[in-house]
Amino acid sequence: MCTKSTPSDSRQYQTLILDMDGVLADVSKSYRAAIVQTCHHFGATAVDLNVISEWKARGNANDDWKLSRDLIMNDPNARRVTLEEVTEKFEQLYQGHGDTPGLCTLETLIPSRETLEELHRRSKPGIGIVTGRPRQDCYKFLKRYDLERLIIASYCMEDGPSKPDPFPVTKCCELLGVEPGPNVILVGDTPDDMKAARSARCTGVGVTTPEAAVDQEAKGEPHTMAKLSLAMSQAGADVILPPGFADLTNMFPPP
Repeated sequence: MCTKSTPSDSRQYQTLILDMDGVLADVSKSYRAAIVQTCHHFGATAVDLNVISEWKARGNANDDWKLSRDLIMNDPNARRVTLEEVTEKFEQLYQGHGDTPGLCTLETLIPSRETLEELHRRSKPGIGIVTGRPRQDCYKFLKRYDLERLIIASYCMEDGPSKPDPFPVTKCCELLGVEPGPNVILVGDTPDDMKAARSARCTGVGVTTPEAAVDQEAKGEPHTMAKLSLAMSQAGADVILPPGFADLTNMFPPP
């Protein structure tokens, strides 16, 4: 199967909206690990990072609390649990409790500071964020890496429906003061991101997660052949970029 690693035409983008998890933040050891450990806690011991990628590739898996419960309920050997029970355990693992540090402390920034600074200069009127994270977790990460001044608009879990609904993208456009259109891009790591962008009449740009790119390299295959990257291509991604999306700067007009 052919996947796109360059834009579909010579058009340059104008406004940048970023997803957070898997795009800005490497969450393989935090959110993804919290899903695995939560599932194992309730008896769904077959869940691993590959299973999570498979479910996210199917779509409608943007809420990690709900995804964790769905994975548990899909395992006949696991306990029957409520979403509240799953959320409580997930948050305990992610945020930390007592003397145990949270998995959130293991998150790292994927793109270089230089890439983000350049995109901040080129994106008009600035960069927006659309994430399924609670606002507290979103701001905590931005503050940790001193990115707050680079982001001028944000849409988080509390603000309304999640992707693949187009509302998060159209609302972020409104906050940025731009009209949705093909020159507005949402950079994401799942087909839900691509579907949300397209439904909002914007452009979806996919990015392969760091752990998926490493797995593909070990197989001697391009990053665009990773499960989620293939799913994003099928969902209409304009291009699939490697982790860090450094080449994205050249797809915007110079400042």
